[in-house]
Amino acid sequence: MDTTTALFYVFSAVLLFAAFRVITARTPVYAVLYLVLAFFNAACVWMLLRAEFLAIALVLVYVGAVMVLFLFVVMMLDMNTDSLREGFWKHFPLAGLIGVVIALEMALVLIPGFDVRSAPVADAVALKMGNTKLLGIEIYTKYLYPLQIAAVVLLVAIVAAIALTLRRRKDSKYQDPAEQVRAKKADRVRLVQMKATVEVPAPAAPAGEQK
Repeated sequence: MDTTTALFYVFSAVLLFAAFRVITARTPVYAVLYLVLAFFNAACVWMLLRAEFLAIALVLVYVGAVMVLFLFVVMMLDMNTDSLREGFWKHFPLAGLIGVVIALEMALVLIPGFDVRSAPVADAVALKMGNTKLLGIEIYTKYLYPLQIAAVVLLVAIVAAIALTLRRRKDSKYQDPAEQVRAKKADRVRLVQMKATVEVPAPAAPAGEQK
């Protein structure tokens, strides 16, 4: 076993552990942090496959932007985790069956794509362009419509997350920007005129009366 194969097994094991902890963590914040760890190890696996652009994009886009946004959204939602865990073992068999079906479907779709024996051999011109440019050509020509569909799905997810944070609650405190703009000086500051009064000190008691 060479070094590349050993690193692949190490990163894959950590990736599987982090993915398992994402769905078994007791708090949503820990689940998001484990998801960040899973993305980092997936980026390392991409590096081993010499897909540097995909690895950097995974770290910058998902870990640096999407996961930070997701973490803040989870913290702002203030979800009641106790109510979410109710009935977990009741629905676990059905959820496990659905998970197995989804895993089999993904395997049937993705495994033929990893068959390197039937992969086309790149010519010298394509090798000079680099994998980043070749990936861009494939995405914006052959996979343009799936890319647009994925962009719409992400946009809907962002709008839904913002809509959830804007729901009205009794304990939430917010300010109306329109009301702040309409405020005038007279509404904030009130000048009151008061007459000046001077207190006269009380006369001192005679010396004989002092004890």
